[in-house]
Amino acid sequence: MGERIILILLLVLSFNFLLLAVAQDVNSDFAVLKSLRGSWLSPTPNWEGSDPCKDWEGIKCKNSRVISISLSDIGLTGHLSGDIGSLSELEILDLSYNRGLTGSLPQEIGNLKKLLKLVLVGCGFTGRIPDEIGFLEQLVFLSLNSNNFVGPIPPSIGNLSNLTWLDLADNQLDGSIPVSSGTTSGLDMLQKTLHFHLGKNRLSGEIPPKLFSSKMTLIHVIFYSNKLVGSIPETLGLVKSLTLVRFENNSLNGYVPQTLSNLTNVTDLLLSNNKLQGALPNLTGMNSLKYLDLSNNSFDKSDFPLWLSNLKNLTTLQMESVDLNGNIPVNLFSLAYLQNVVLNNNNLGGTLDIGTNNRKHLKLVNLKSNSIQDFEQQNDLPENITIILESNPICTETGAMERSYCKKHNILDTEPQNKCPPDSCSRDQILSPKCICGYPITGTLTFRAPSYFEWRDTTSLEKHLLQEFQSHDLPVDSVSLIISDPFHSFVYTIQIFPRGQDRFDRQDKSTISSILGNLSATSPYDFITGNQGPKESTNSSSKVLIIRVAVGGSSVMLVLLVLAGVYAFCQKRRAERAISRSNPFGNWDPNKSNCGTPQLKAARQFSFKEIKKYTNNFSQDNDIGSGGYGKVYRGTLPSGQVVAIKRAQRESKQGGLEFKAEIELLSRVHHKNLVSLVGFCFEREEQMLVYEFVPNGTLKDALTGESGIVLSWSRRLKVALGAARGLAYLHEHADPPIIHRDIKSNNILLNENYTAKVSDFGLSKSILDDEKDYVSTQVKGTMGYLDPDYYTSQKLTEKSDVYSFGVLILELITARKPIERGKYIVKVVRSTIDKTKDLYGLHKIIDPAICSGSTLEGFEKFVDLAMECVEDSGADRPAMSDVVKEIEDMLQSVGMHLTSESVTSTTSSHRYQEVSIVSFHLDQPYSNESFGSSAEHIQKLNLVS
Repeated sequence: MGERIILILLLVLSFNFLLLAVAQDVNSDFAVLKSLRGSWLSPTPNWEGSDPCKDWEGIKCKNSRVISISLSDIGLTGHLSGDIGSLSELEILDLSYNRGLTGSLPQEIGNLKKLLKLVLVGCGFTGRIPDEIGFLEQLVFLSLNSNNFVGPIPPSIGNLSNLTWLDLADNQLDGSIPVSSGTTSGLDMLQKTLHFHLGKNRLSGEIPPKLFSSKMTLIHVIFYSNKLVGSIPETLGLVKSLTLVRFENNSLNGYVPQTLSNLTNVTDLLLSNNKLQGALPNLTGMNSLKYLDLSNNSFDKSDFPLWLSNLKNLTTLQMESVDLNGNIPVNLFSLAYLQNVVLNNNNLGGTLDIGTNNRKHLKLVNLKSNSIQDFEQQNDLPENITIILESNPICTETGAMERSYCKKHNILDTEPQNKCPPDSCSRDQILSPKCICGYPITGTLTFRAPSYFEWRDTTSLEKHLLQEFQSHDLPVDSVSLIISDPFHSFVYTIQIFPRGQDRFDRQDKSTISSILGNLSATSPYDFITGNQGPKESTNSSSKVLIIRVAVGGSSVMLVLLVLAGVYAFCQKRRAERAISRSNPFGNWDPNKSNCGTPQLKAARQFSFKEIKKYTNNFSQDNDIGSGGYGKVYRGTLPSGQVVAIKRAQRESKQGGLEFKAEIELLSRVHHKNLVSLVGFCFEREEQMLVYEFVPNGTLKDALTGESGIVLSWSRRLKVALGAARGLAYLHEHADPPIIHRDIKSNNILLNENYTAKVSDFGLSKSILDDEKDYVSTQVKGTMGYLDPDYYTSQKLTEKSDVYSFGVLILELITARKPIERGKYIVKVVRSTIDKTKDLYGLHKIIDPAICSGSTLEGFEKFVDLAMECVEDSGADRPAMSDVVKEIEDMLQSVGMHLTSESVTSTTSSHRYQEVSIVSFHLDQPYSNESFGSSAEHIQKLNLVS
């Protein structure tokens, strides 16, 4: 009898251990997800209840195990915990477009042996790509583009034998392209891979000949905008499956291999802006070519290549600055699909004859700066064709400047597509193509294959995308696309407008971003967005799942309780460690925020309770302003100091590390033309900055009349001087120097004396000693103010601030938004200036408020300065210290004294005078902007709704 009892007890014990093992396996995913959630700051996904497989946001399961996490564009901030490696059944991980996800990619990612798809596009990850990524043997899709990864490409990626998509573009990766050796793997082993997207990095060295072979199935090789040197390997011609080859913007030299003629499927070949030598390559045989760009190389002087007329599918030919001579054969223009011929800066001469056979498709012939002496069709020029012969002998004849082809052209000067009435939207809203104000989702489409899309006619793609969204029952009313630079950057700003509401909710935004991201895998473009969606309040407290099992003996119950308790304790500790790692202020020491400069006053860390007290519990009476970032409250410290407390709303909060970086930066810059930081609060999921109180609001409010302030001409000059001095301090006197990166009228505040103060350092970047020439970063900024040189090269310098300052000057002159109803102010002024006329002929666009009763002394010099600042190339712009001197000299030369004031107010309400707004950073459209010859619209930057 006793033996039977013992046997029963052993069976019960074994059965309950089995139950516990199964329960732990099923619920280990629950614990891991809770730990992940704990490592993310607000907002966090809607994960409530004890079963992840029941209605948890972004989670899909199979057999009660998590197989997919898809949380695209919901505004996640924090880090990706190493606990992710415990989701042993995970097949898909997609956290794209959460720019607040920072820190390194954990090594534990290599534990996900069943992972098929890893998509982390447009996040803020830093550090090296871990070698453990090569352990993901089942991986098919790897997209880590548009982050801040550094270091070399891991050779272990060569072990991913099932990989079809490799996208590491738009990072800061350096070193050589890895190929296999006797002991290491390399990218040459990826025989199933269709896409090598490695552009916009810092890769150096030669392109290894071993990288390419006839066994490969590549269709896209994209290596543009790196630091690659040496020759293009002849082995490239072995990969006959290729359809797209892009090596532009490197330092490649040597001869172009004749083996390229074997690539009969290539439609787009871009080799521009290198140092390629020898004779122009003869590409006879590449009969699929549609887009060819060989511009800006060091080829030998040659006559116009006759073989070009045999490329029957050619649509765009670019051969700028390649020392071409002779005449252009008329049969070139007989190519059936030819649209664009860009041959400027050569020595082509004789008579231009475009014939009469292809007037249906031909749109542009740019022969600026050649030796053309005559034009056959000059009296019979079709309206649909733009001919540019500026700086040719034909345009030096008497009366030649009256001819359309001799005038200065901007190929993007087109009328707005809509005929909407004057903009009546609020300052944060944008007018849709259907003339409806709203907050669109905004991002960028960067075309990998430029031949795919006709930049003059965006209608077809807009309709296609609209139908795609509507097929998913999304409330999308319209889609708008705008090109920046059709022959170089291939970047379009996309704006997606909501239907029946002024903005999209978080779920709709996430779905739209996910759809565009998935379409990128099958269409010839990349979609990038940097917007952070609304953050929802969540309960971050851990919930422990209690397992109740009936057992038949007290000893068994005790064992089970002990095991369950140990398991719960370990899970709780793991979550606590994750949360601790994600809090950047865990070890905050304000005395270290001054970079070893004790005389500077440190930023004080206020508690939420203190802020509540200073603002009278955030009372309505203390509410002095608001914007897309949240609200600003007036507060009074115990010392009697009046402060402006900026409280971020959920959707505009930065990542914790970005917030900390802004605080540390502001703690060490002190200048009368910079807003001073008093302190901050980072508690209870709040982000608040405590600034000196600046009573007269933003320059933008003054220019639009919202603050009730009218600035005279002299005062505008002095505001410009103050802002310039603040910037010059950042560039030349801060240690280390600082680039602001978001200069705009909304970030210039006016104090009680209307002195300009530069504010909002959320995007600012310090320049370390090893980065004196430039800082390579992910492009950020605000639509309309963004430096085109920075956008195209990702090389950030002080001259990027100078460009933004130039736009600010034009805003002071015109009181217009940088981009208004599809018109970019830089383009408008540049095309309108006539230096032979009074006020340069700008009468129609000058702000009427400064013309009434004022003599605009120094106006022309001010305009000249603005145009110097907005030169397309940063090297052609002045330094901010030179800008300061020019404005000072300008004021003195016209007899203005820097102490004089000229400000009036149109209202007696003191409420306007108390608004102090220092906006939290929002990466705006682009979120960032119609583009002109400068990529001013572009923010990959960046996605806002």
